[in-house]
Amino acid sequence: MNNFRVGHGYDVHKLEKGRKFVMGGIEIKHHKGAIGHSDADVVIHVICDALLGSLSLGDIGKHFPDTDEKYKGVDSKVLLQKVISLVKKNNYQISNVDVTVLLEKPKLRNHIDLMRETLSNIMDINVTQISIKATTTEGLGFVGREEGVAAHCVCLIKK
Repeated sequence: MNNFRVGHGYDVHKLEKGRKFVMGGIEIKHHKGAIGHSDADVVIHVICDALLGSLSLGDIGKHFPDTDEKYKGVDSKVLLQKVISLVKKNNYQISNVDVTVLLEKPKLRNHIDLMRETLSNIMDINVTQISIKATTTEGLGFVGREEGVAAHCVCLIKK
């Protein structure tokens, strides 16, 4: 029996001036925000994808399709709560999640602790089980040109 399972999530969102920028369940002041069917929270989206993948349950698009109007503009924290319910329903516990955000601006250093605290409350795990890191692409590609934000997440779940 598999007592441990690993999942990986990846997501990208285009950035646009004048939009709200939501990341890790919090709003960050910036002149650009991410575009998406929901609130475009790239951190929560990669966590959802990693957890769903670890359970072999597909991805966020399968569970919360962008063709379904009930998810238009939805707070991604609601999606994460539903994914956490699936983890528990399948008798797994989250060992840890490790997120890397690729973004030129704004710098996330001063927001990471609040993101981790917010996520730990939603996920019902200790803040020490959540790692969020941010890096730039040194001016290269769509992230470097400040056209978009990308993120990766790896998670470990256990019975």
